[in-house]
Amino acid sequence: MIRVALPFHLCTLAGVDGEVSLDVAGPVTLRSVVDALEVRYPMLRGTIRDHVTHARRPFVRYFACRRDFSHDALDTPLPDEVASGTEPFQIVGAIAGG
Repeated sequence: MIRVALPFHLCTLAGVDGEVSLDVAGPVTLRSVVDALEVRYPMLRGTIRDHVTHARRPFVRYFACRRDFSHDALDTPLPDEVASGTEPFQIVGAIAGG
């Protein structure tokens, strides 16, 4: 089971409390985790990544094991700690302002 921590606004949209558990078939990559998340919670489609290109939305960041994966390729494998469920994969809404 992969643990995914979501920001408050996505938790509200999906109707969950902070963290969800997902089954991910095959290698645990950025793509496979977000794919599994969008299959289980279809209301999140288009909020984390673009509908067509599947590129990460500008104000969304990906973290795992205190490392920023936001600019990595979608097929980048995530750490073993995430694959085993020891550590969560974090989707974070960036804060911007002036």
